[in-house]
Parts: sequence; structure tokens; C-alpha cells
Amino acid sequence: MMSTIQPQSSLPRSRTRHGAAYVERGEGAPLVLVHGVGMRLEAWAPQIAALASGHRVIAVDMPGHGASEQLAAAARLPDFVAWLGRFLDDLLLDAISIAGHSMGALIAGGAAASFGARIRRVALLNGVYRRGPAARAAVLERAKAIRLGHIDVEGPLKRWFGDRERGTEACRLTREWLSGVDRQGYATAYAAFAEGDATYADAWPRITCPALFLTGEDDPNSTPAMAEAMAASTPCGVARIIAGHRHMVNLTAPEIVNGMLEEWLAREEVTA
Repeated sequence: MMSTIQPQSSLPRSRTRHGAAYVERGEGAPLVLVHGVGMRLEAWAPQIAALASGHRVIAVDMPGHGASEQLAAAARLPDFVAWLGRFLDDLLLDAISIAGHSMGALIAGGAAASFGARIRRVALLNGVYRRGPAARAAVLERAKAIRLGHIDVEGPLKRWFGDRERGTEACRLTREWLSGVDRQGYATAYAAFAEGDATYADAWPRITCPALFLTGEDDPNSTPAMAEAMAASTPCGVARIIAGHRHMVNLTAPEIVNGMLEEWLAREEVTA
């Protein structure tokens, strides 16, 4: 339900000693949520509200987004994964479930590839995987424009929302978050996002924890084919496609997404 979405800046943050801003709700096994490029942790509001009843839910602002400190301008995806490792260290978190959306999905996948048993479960919402030549050229061109200071707000909204979703509160908030994003933080994260779709792609066959790959049926960039390919290459991978939705499924189809995440969180881990 759209009523579960909180307005921008409505969630008070804590900060780690390394400058990451986060919110924490609930008790139980830890679940870490990492949002996408240009967004902020409030984009997870429907999931925080629903999942905190049974889990310790921790949503974090990506570097250079929300209230988190930036990484160096040359940072690439492994640097964002290392940043996440520092965040987990600062909060003394171990044996976590992690869900990421879009750029956050790339970070979550990198964590599953890099952190071993520290990651109990991984979920990629609208994650990209081995873009084709045309898609790769388009995203690299967007990254170049952003580095030059050209911040396009309407372009992402057209890709991320279908026509019937353009007048919703989810779309309004997304426009607000994109319009207010720190330009340098956005440029750094977008460059890592543009170049990161294959960075950890070869790791999925050796990631044995329960893995969920979820996307919208009509997402033109984080496509159903990508989700299905990742799931097929992962020993405990499952793909879920949400009909009639695009990129911001956690906001446009929150009840469906929350149900799929609850199912993923209930899956048993594979033991050696």
C-alpha cells in the first residue's frame, strides 16, 4: 500500500564511525537493505514497516546519498562492497540477510561473492547482469553525462515507472529524491553501476545461500531474462517476476514484494 511510504527525510538516522547513515527497526535476525543509485533509505519504507515485525531491519544510505559520506570519485563497485563490509564491522553484524535494489543489488551480490558465511541470504531486486552491447553503451553514455553535471530526472522516471504509475506517490517521491541527490555522490555511484554488471557475475555458481532475484515484468534494463539467468546459475537461486511493474517494484508493488521477501527470509540455509 502506498500509505506505508514515508516522506523524504522523515526517518531519523544514526551514523557509524565511518560516516554511514542508517535507520534500524525491530528485533531478531539482521536484515540489511541497500537502495539504488539516486535514491535514499526511505525508498525501503514499505519493507521496513512490514519486515521489522520479525527481523532487525537496518536500511543504510549508500555513499554520497542521503546522509552518508561519499567515497572517492574514482570508486568502483568493489569499493562500494568494501564500504558495506566496513558498515557491517561498525555495527558488529554477522550472519546477515541482505537485500539490494538496482545499484544496491550489485553491492549485495558483491557481498555474497566476497564475504562468505557472513551472508546468510541474498536478494537482488531489479538487479542488472551482463548487459548486452546496446544497453551497456546507453548506460555508459548516461554515466558520462552525469559526470559532466547533466542530471536528468525525467529520463529515469520514464524507464522506472509505467504510464499508470506516473501519478502515484511513489513516482512523486522518486522525483523528489532524484532532484535532491548530491551530484558528486550520484556521479560516483552511477559510474560504478554502469561498469559493474559483470564484476561479480562469475561468482553465482559458488554462492550457495538462499538467493532471490526479483524484478518487474516490464523493467527495460533490469530485465526478467537477467533475473532468470542469475537464478539459473545459482545453486539455491529463485527468480520472481512481478507482472505489470517496472523498476521501482518495492514502492509500486510493496505487498507483493514484501511477501516474496518474507518467503525468502523463511527459506532454510544449505549446510555443508
